[in-house]
Order: sequence, then structure tokens, then C-alpha cells
Amino acid sequence: MAPSRRTRTVNSTDLLSRRARGIGDPGTLFRLNLKVLRGIILQGSRNFIKVWSKTSKSTIMYESGKIYFENYQKCYSCVHTEPQNLYKLPKRSKLEKFEDALLCQCPLEKTMASPSDQKPSLLFLTASNWLYRLSAETGEELQRVYLSSKHKFRSLSWDVSQEIFYVKSVKNKETPLARQVFGNGITDAVLSQGVLAVSYNNKSVKLFSFEHILHRHMTEKLILGRQSLLLRGKTVGEAPFGIPVNIQVTDCPPVLFEVSCTNNGVQIGGHPWHYIYTPPQKNLKGTHHICSLKDGTVATNGIQNMKCCSLESDEIYFHPDESGRIVHMGPTTINVLKILELNSGLPSEVVQDYSMTTHQNNNPSSQVIVTSSGRTVKRRFQQLDDDPDRETFRMVEYDNELDILGVVVTNGEEGEGRAHVRLHDNQSGQLQRTVDLVEPWDETYQHELCFDKDTIIHIEQKNNNFCCHVYKLKGT
Repeated sequence: MAPSRRTRTVNSTDLLSRRARGIGDPGTLFRLNLKVLRGIILQGSRNFIKVWSKTSKSTIMYESGKIYFENYQKCYSCVHTEPQNLYKLPKRSKLEKFEDALLCQCPLEKTMASPSDQKPSLLFLTASNWLYRLSAETGEELQRVYLSSKHKFRSLSWDVSQEIFYVKSVKNKETPLARQVFGNGITDAVLSQGVLAVSYNNKSVKLFSFEHILHRHMTEKLILGRQSLLLRGKTVGEAPFGIPVNIQVTDCPPVLFEVSCTNNGVQIGGHPWHYIYTPPQKNLKGTHHICSLKDGTVATNGIQNMKCCSLESDEIYFHPDESGRIVHMGPTTINVLKILELNSGLPSEVVQDYSMTTHQNNNPSSQVIVTSSGRTVKRRFQQLDDDPDRETFRMVEYDNELDILGVVVTNGEEGEGRAHVRLHDNQSGQLQRTVDLVEPWDETYQHELCFDKDTIIHIEQKNNNFCCHVYKLKGT
């Protein structure tokens, strides 16, 4: 019998000393650095302090340590003790306006042909159908590609697992061929994990293999900057020719999966593969069904229902940590679930890994009120679970590098909405520490919160203005 292996606790000073001496491979050192940072963030001698605020008339975006104002024209870096202006792009015309943007980062283990490709860059789609690639550090233009003069494009998206991005056009009227191939009533299409997911107005979703479509229906493989037969010898990606359509689907590809669901919403994930959806029947509203992707069998305990009385509906999704777990968040409860595969041929089982609750669960408001005169009055309406006066879960953010869940909780008992961020260990759900936000939190407006290592960014909308608040970890 092999001896048990002891887990040795290494303090931060030892880890920093080993890093300075270059002990370990780069991946190991990176993980040790994050372990040091996690310990610093969670210790009580340091607090998150508000260091910066800035308002804007247009939407504010945060992405990977950078804050963008004026539709990505102005960029601030968050790596310093407080954000600093990194660059400002020249003013653009309406035709050159950025419609959408994507951040590109090269994997650490890969070496690119050009040094500029190794560094982060931003992809921008313009109103005139140009695709630009700019340096994320300087705003310098690195590459430009013209897409098409025949199709109007509006958005950019990632298929992260396949390391590809795709551009979506505005919805056009279906051609007779499209109706013959993919069916009537198409409302949307997305790419995910190598699968083409098509939504229909009859509340159904069909999945097709994108690899199969490419292999069977591609007429010519195109390379940017090279000549194409489809363009009669012209260069791919140059104006006014752009990128020609090189996939001609002539017959319906095999349907891998099909389901009818509310709001065309179906999610696939888990270990083994499962999918989550809400059936379109009215009597099943509010329920989330977790089923095996293999045969569609509903898992044991696979119908989840928060039964919450709230303005905002509960959310359920596969955990972004790729553990195969499921996060189910309501106004008063957050359940982290996991799927167990049974070996006896029985359906898989959904069990609770851990749960978080707000304080209002322990002290539900009474439906009976006694006035000062002693008269008993019964409430006519039940108080909502997400009422601004009650402690309520608003959102969950996951930091994959520190393996921490940042949970936003609001409470308006003092007459003004206030919020704090609870930092929980992702594996156990144990509360590590709480960070109070200084600015009021008004639930009538939209909010976004990002937890990124030693930085917390709160972006809020107030009437026609937007405001960004930045908190940094500092010693007390």
C-alpha cells in the first residue's frame, strides 16, 4: 500500500522566492503567482477601495483589464493603481463607425508568425462592412479586410472551443433554397463547439454539424490576400470584392439534435453531455429540464424550479469553469448542481453540490401587520422576493484564474439601494470575504459588474448617462 501524500502548505514568501530563482516551468510559476494573489485578496489586511469614477454619454465596456469609452475610441488601462488613458483613436465617420468588437488573445503555448500577432488585439466590424484588427495596447491598425458589398454585417462572435470567430449579417428574407434546405421560419443562427444551432419561430432549435457542412458543401477554400477562382482571379478580402460565398448548401444536412423550448433557449454541457431547456407549454413555465443528450431522458431530480415570486426570472446555465456543474440563481438562492452518471443503466442524477441563500430566507416577511392601535391588517399583495427592500442576489461573476465566485447582493433597508460583493470559494461555496460598494445601487437601471483579480469594475446606467466605478485592492 502506497504511503499517503501530505499536502504541504507553502507561504507567499516562499513562493515569491522560488519564482525569483526561476524554479519550475512557466505554467507552474503562473499558477503559483495566482495562488499568491488569491491569498492576498482573501486576507483581511487588505481592502477593495474605490479609486476612480468616470461618466459617459455612451455605453462603457470592460474587457481583460481595459475600459473602453466612446464606442471603443478611448481606452483606459486598469493595471495601475488607478486607470490611466492608454490611447485615443481618431474620430470616425458614420460609415466607419464600429458596430461590434471582439478581443483576440493568443494561447500562451503557441508561437505566431508575427510578433504583433502574439500580443492581444481587437477585431472591429464597421458599418461599411470592413473588419479591422487593431493592437489592444496602442490602437495601431494591424490588418484590414473587406467583407462584402452584397451583405450587411452587424455582429461578431466567438466559437471559443474551435478557436474561430464568425461574422453575422442582418436577417434577410429567406430564399426558396434556404427554406428547402433548413426549413421555414428561421429567426437566428449561432456557432458553438463546432455546431450550427438554428432557431425557428415555432420555438424549436435544430443543431447541425458545421464540420459536415464545410466538408460537403465548400466549393473553394479561401485564403485572405490570395487570388480566388470565385472572384475570377481577384484578391480575397480586398475592396470592392470582399470575401465570396464559398459554401453552397444544396440539401439539408443531418439534424444532430432538435428540441422545442421557450425563447429558443437550449444549453448543452455537463459530464456526460446534457442539455437544459424550458418546455414551451404554459403549465411548465418556470421549470428547467436537465436531460441526457444521448437519448433525451430527463435526469433524476432533473426538473428544477425555484418557485420564486419576483420581477426577474431565475437563471440557469452550465458553470463557466468547465467542471460540468450547473449554476441556478434566483433572487434568494443560488444552487450549484452536479450531474452524477450511474453505472446501473439508470438515468443520470442531478444533486446539489452546495447552496447559498440570502438572509431574507430565514426571516420571511409576515403577511399580517399589527397597527399601532392594535388592529390586525392582512397584506393584500405578497412582497416580491427581489423587492428593493429585501436582500437579493443580482448576479454571479466567475474569475477562472483565482477560482472565485463574485456574488452581487443588494439590500435597500435603509431607504437607499446598497450593494456588496460576496467572494466565495468556487469549489466549496464557502464565503471568503465581503466587499461593500460605495455608490448606491438603483435597481431601476441596468448594472454590470466585473471581478478581475485585484480589480472590481461596476458599470451602471443612469437615465441617459453611464458611469464606471473602479475598485482596487489596497493595504489598510
